[in-house]
Amino acid sequence: MILLISLAIGAFVALLCWQLWTLARSVPVEDRQFLDRPAFGFRVIWPLIRLLVHHGGHLVGDTTRDAIAFRLRRAGVEYGVSAHEFIAARIVSAVAFGLAAAAFVGLLGGPALAFSLPGMAIGYYYPEIWLRETTTRREAAILRTLPFYLDIITLSVEAGSNLTGGLTQAVQKSADSPLRRELGRVLRDIRAGRTRAEALRDLADRTGARAMQNLVGSLIQSERTGSSLGPLLRAQAEQLRGERFQRAEKRAMEAPVKLLGPLVAFIFPTTFLVLAFLILSKMIQEGILSWAPLLWAYRWPGG
Repeated sequence: MILLISLAIGAFVALLCWQLWTLARSVPVEDRQFLDRPAFGFRVIWPLIRLLVHHGGHLVGDTTRDAIAFRLRRAGVEYGVSAHEFIAARIVSAVAFGLAAAAFVGLLGGPALAFSLPGMAIGYYYPEIWLRETTTRREAAILRTLPFYLDIITLSVEAGSNLTGGLTQAVQKSADSPLRRELGRVLRDIRAGRTRAEALRDLADRTGARAMQNLVGSLIQSERTGSSLGPLLRAQAEQLRGERFQRAEKRAMEAPVKLLGPLVAFIFPTTFLVLAFLILSKMIQEGILSWAPLLWAYRWPGG
């Protein structure tokens, strides 16, 4: 009887492995020649992501797909991870975190199933946290380098070049950064036949920064009215530097408030413990406290 059960289990496992192998082989080879390299966490589980996208990608609604694609575009990773692949990564991450939590708690002798559900929730939202942090870092990097690029464009425009020439000089004379890649994309769009206004509007949509949207609006309005770009770009650069200085001042003023938490949670209790020990030592030496356990603890290990 035991032999038959073992054979049945073995046949079931073999059939399951064969079915998974068949599903994996049915996934077509992806051509990523013109795509960016995904982040490390995505590359680790990429075969599972491709498997889910191939067999279940059609189940994702258009609204959900478009919303996630818009957020990936704001994060600058739309050429590395698609919306379907991001959703699949959330599912794979949830299963992986759930199994890891269950295995860890099971080894400790705890209720594995009870901890697997919180682990799955954490795994499901982990790619979401990564996407938010990537978007925040990218927007901060763009705002930090934007005044420098405006200075280069201003010098080119005042030297007699047009806005496209200024953008070209800014891309050629600067180091690699998120803003440099975005400006290079604007130039490629212009060379492909799109108008400069459309390319700049797409730039504002991709970055999502309020300062970039204001700058693009001013550039388009200046181009329509035929006004000079030099003073406009210089004023925008000065304004952005002033805003960056104000943000730095705001963070400096917030630092003491943020330090209150660690101060109350760690520094104050330690100080009170030191003072309490000195007070108790004095009271024991004066004979005010005579509680036996306290006296033993005070004299330990000397007895």
